[in-house]
Amino acid sequence: MEAVTLVANAGWDRRILVCRCGTLVDTWIVVTQRFVVLVDTMDGPESAAALLDLARPHLSGRQLLVVNTHAHWDHVWGNQVFAGPQALHPAPIIATRACAAQLASGEAATTLAEMQGKDPAGFAAVRLTPPTVLFDGALRIEGGDLTLELLPAPGHADDQVVVWIPEIATLLAADAVELPFPFAESATALPVIRATLTTLAALDAGTALYCHAPETAGPDLIQANLAYFQTLEERCRAALAADATADPPADADVEALVGFPFAELRPLGQAVTQPEFYRPGHRQHIRLMLRWLAGG
Repeated sequence: MEAVTLVANAGWDRRILVCRCGTLVDTWIVVTQRFVVLVDTMDGPESAAALLDLARPHLSGRQLLVVNTHAHWDHVWGNQVFAGPQALHPAPIIATRACAAQLASGEAATTLAEMQGKDPAGFAAVRLTPPTVLFDGALRIEGGDLTLELLPAPGHADDQVVVWIPEIATLLAADAVELPFPFAESATALPVIRATLTTLAALDAGTALYCHAPETAGPDLIQANLAYFQTLEERCRAALAADATADPPADADVEALVGFPFAELRPLGQAVTQPEFYRPGHRQHIRLMLRWLAGG
């Protein structure tokens, strides 16, 4: 497990603490008059316990709440610190019913078994722990001075929500926005993820923070993500019009096929970090877009 640290405030509201788990993920602690809200529990009990330590100085006179934005492993595998027989600090864990179902699925159990096989020391202590307060659609947490609106944000994951804080025009975007792009898991998710990005852009946030993007990226990253998917569609449409196949073979250079090289991606003028992770994602997006445009 990577160390969890506080990120130095770069101008956002002081009631929001940005917590970083190495190069893996950022999450947040939101301190309101009534509550201390942990948004996601990172990748296991060790990371979640470190989050709890960062939250403790703010708990006097406030109740601890936990929010799961979606059921991916780097966001919810620390839930056992807050619920279940081994909880260090029992607290309500709020999430969508879809998030709870996903976390209880065979797919989640298989992912955990695979991760434990690859890194027994890192993941042996993880126990899949479901959220305890479930909702459908949207939910408001009235914190007194701040309201946390949990808004549906499907595409990257069907169960995903983001956190909108209207009093300070701040968006905590989870994985709905990333640098260089959020991942779509299927061809049918492509229009959904773009619709979510359009909805988030319409919020006109003054501050936007992300789980997988620099804290300095700001709200402009939402438009950069929209531009990426628009360019992706345009290049794939042009390739299909020039008789490119909608189902390239596994060894095909799909970047060259549609004329959209990964090297072209410089959102907000920034080089893409972790290209070994995002370049395969870009290639997968090309395949998904070709399939979607071809009606498959």
